[in-house]
Amino acid sequence: MKKSIFYVIVLMFTMSSTFAFANKADRKSNSNNSAVPVATENKLSELEITRLTTRVEEIRNLDKSEMSLKEKGELKKELRDIKKNVEKSGGTIYIGGAALILIIILIILLV
Repeated sequence: MKKSIFYVIVLMFTMSSTFAFANKADRKSNSNNSAVPVATENKLSELEITRLTTRVEEIRNLDKSEMSLKEKGELKKELRDIKKNVEKSGGTIYIGGAALILIIILIILLV
């Protein structure tokens, strides 16, 4: 019994370290970036959402056959930036495989 509790505790500490390395952002230290982001920073206002959706619709309705390759690339880059901005403000939670297994094991052990 003592060994299994010890292994579960070691497993919890091992699996919790994956959250520290799961961030896709820059690994450079920046004093402006805090460890815990403020909830209001990541939310888009209604005005910004409508502005972004109208811009995406404008880009989709453009006649791209007459554009140069450079202009098409700029539009693609703008769409990717909009997509990243919307994904950041989406409020999704990513759970890794190890964390999911740990959650399932804890549920089984506690129930």
